[in-house]
Amino acid sequence: MDHTLQNAIPMEIWYLIPLAILVAVIKSPWFKGKAGESLVNLTARFSLDRTRYHLIKNVTLPTDDGTTQIDHIIVSRYGVFVVETKNMKGWIFGNAKQRYWTQKIFKYSQKFQNPLHQNYKHVKTLQSLLGLTDEQVFSVVVFVGDSTFKTPMPENVTHGGGYLRFIRAQTEERLSDVEVRAVVENVESGRLVASLRNHRKHVAHVKDILANKKSEPRCPKCKGEMVKRTVKRGVNAGSEFLGCKAFPRCRGTVDASLLQ
Repeated sequence: MDHTLQNAIPMEIWYLIPLAILVAVIKSPWFKGKAGESLVNLTARFSLDRTRYHLIKNVTLPTDDGTTQIDHIIVSRYGVFVVETKNMKGWIFGNAKQRYWTQKIFKYSQKFQNPLHQNYKHVKTLQSLLGLTDEQVFSVVVFVGDSTFKTPMPENVTHGGGYLRFIRAQTEERLSDVEVRAVVENVESGRLVASLRNHRKHVAHVKDILANKKSEPRCPKCKGEMVKRTVKRGVNAGSEFLGCKAFPRCRGTVDASLLQ
């Protein structure tokens, strides 16, 4: 390093540089996601009986179109619980059927993918790997952080330790002890090795999915999904346009030229 430059900068500034880097990392979505996952890992390990519930964390599985990454899998005689973690703050609005939910912090609002829909692929991938039925696998979403649900949520969408109550509430035995051991072994043998290379592949796959979604026209009113429709009456009868999938609740449309 140039000693002239180093001497020109006060020593206090040099101490602030690593602090600034640390603050940036802590505020990043990556760190918040990892912090949320770690919190769920800790509560699951210390709150669930290890002789009955087996926790497998951070599982990446191969799929036909790439990979899918599952935050937590909890295996028990009472079923297999596929847990998706969201570390968010603010007010959360949504329901089971909506494709996008809303996060509101004061006057700022943003849409994010319905985590139940996000977890659906995880569940189906796991079912395919293990040969399990819908009755044997549960989708669970847990929000951590300073967030509040402002709309009624399904019982499998929880906040904080609520996911533990949901898991414990399942008391019907759906798997034998032999099947539980087989599920754990098959997940461990079927998962991809936790390596930097596989992580990068998964991140690249997710970026491709997001890029494709962003290229699709969105509803100008509610930012929801658009579907192709045909004009049935009037001088433009027979021509095509994009209409909001939420019609008639939302009547947003996009010009037909975007279909090309």
